[in-house]
Amino acid sequence: MKRIFQLTFTVLAVAIILQACSTTKSVVGTNNGPLRGTWTLTNVSYEGLVPGAVQNVFDQASPASFVNSTWELPNNGNGKYTLSNGTSQSIFWSYNNADKANPIFQFKKIYEGEKANKIAEGYQLNVAQVDDTSMTLKSPVANGSKTAYIVYTFRKQ
Repeated sequence: MKRIFQLTFTVLAVAIILQACSTTKSVVGTNNGPLRGTWTLTNVSYEGLVPGAVQNVFDQASPASFVNSTWELPNNGNGKYTLSNGTSQSIFWSYNNADKANPIFQFKKIYEGEKANKIAEGYQLNVAQVDDTSMTLKSPVANGSKTAYIVYTFRKQ
């Protein structure tokens, strides 16, 4: 009987060690690679909206206030953006390309002492285009029965 317990314990210990040594697995559709880096927002334009129709974006400032802002997007997701007037905002961001035809850039604002997993609200923008030097994000806005967009154009630093 003692031998059975020893054998069972040994098998369990080996199984735990093998499991602990296994490679990590990534979540499908969450590779931040294409957006990683430091970006400057160079232009804000509109599709289906007249300029000035939207007064406030990201619950912070007018779309024009974001022109020349710097967005730091490190691979670990703990980034920030800084407006041209010096105002900074910490964010937790990710790139979700589970739907290859409609990838999404999403972020949550993080304030002092907060943890991203405790914040339920955030922002999602459609990734219209991204390459090594430029990126275009589109924020959907309801315009009657249609969807209009605020279009953000970025240049990589």
